[in-house]
Amino acid sequence: MKIILAGGGTGGHIYPAIAVADTIKSRDKSAEILFIATKKGMEKTLIEKAGYKTAHIEMSGLQRSLSLKNIKTAICFFTSQIAAKKLLKAFQPDVVFATGNYLSYPLIHTAAKMGIPTAIHESNIAPGRAIRMLEKDADVIFINFPSTADSFGDKSKVMCVGNPMRTEGLSLSKRQARAELDIPQDCEYVLLSFGGSLGARAINNSVIELMEGFSSKHPEIFHIHSTGKGGYDAFMRSFREKGLDACKNLRPAEYIYDMPKWEAAADAVICRSGAMTVSEIALMGKACVFIPSPNVTENHQFKNAEGLKNSDAALLIEEKNLNFNSLSSAVHDLLFTPLGAKLSENIRAFAKPEARDLIYRELVRLSNRELLSLVGKEEANE
Repeated sequence: MKIILAGGGTGGHIYPAIAVADTIKSRDKSAEILFIATKKGMEKTLIEKAGYKTAHIEMSGLQRSLSLKNIKTAICFFTSQIAAKKLLKAFQPDVVFATGNYLSYPLIHTAAKMGIPTAIHESNIAPGRAIRMLEKDADVIFINFPSTADSFGDKSKVMCVGNPMRTEGLSLSKRQARAELDIPQDCEYVLLSFGGSLGARAINNSVIELMEGFSSKHPEIFHIHSTGKGGYDAFMRSFREKGLDACKNLRPAEYIYDMPKWEAAADAVICRSGAMTVSEIALMGKACVFIPSPNVTENHQFKNAEGLKNSDAALLIEEKNLNFNSLSSAVHDLLFTPLGAKLSENIRAFAKPEARDLIYRELVRLSNRELLSLVGKEEANE
């Protein structure tokens, strides 16, 4: 198989594409895989670190407010399709796959015009602009949440497969994870909280209050919080001023590098609700309270969290309602009442560990479309 993949802008688009590429590589040693990236985007670094070749198409996202950047985007809208056509002619892929974001549009749209089989994946409950624009061009639309199908006109194209993920460390049991992380045995519960690699001020401010007024008063809870690189210094100043550094059951960290282990060890999680985080939490069946970022395109984090809340699979606190009382009440219920077990069980229903394999099989089918068409004609003539 020869395949071109695109997924850029954020880890939520890049990591699923890499997970699919890893599956193709493991199943088909002769597969030729090429990623599309911008020269300066984070996707280039992550993709090349994963061991894959990249080719470049310059494209940028449309700003929601009036901006000079939109002039650049308008120019890129046309030049990127010219660049995509040149790449597609040179590489001659059997199939093209994209995971949303602005890089997807020129590649999928141009490939469809050239008669190359195409597939796209939407990991959020509400499809982003690029995915909506590509509905007519894609042969197959993979989705993560069943309700996302309602956003598309042609349901025959839609396949609910889950979110393809690199699953290293996600299969650890709670006991194994706690042993490897040296969590004190007298801590009955593990509470994990984080707001993203760069940090989230609102979450950091509420978590420091939670540690002071709740976690520090419950030595049976081991509470680890990732502040993010942008919020660590301010968090630690407050942490020390409040005397929390004397509490052995509290552990602040700038960044948690072994996050899957901590997720496996946790009884409850406080976090944002990006698609990748939601999928990891669902796969491990963790009781959680989602605090959606209000600063993302089309408010997709809120929609992800709201969908799970409405299915009794998670708690939701909007950032505007985030304070000590709302957060401590949520954590109390997750750890000390039957609600935690109920949410843990319900969120597992949204996990699809076979997502990578389902996508791989469908991409193989698409890549053989011409052959399948010929077989179909022969069968019809018999």
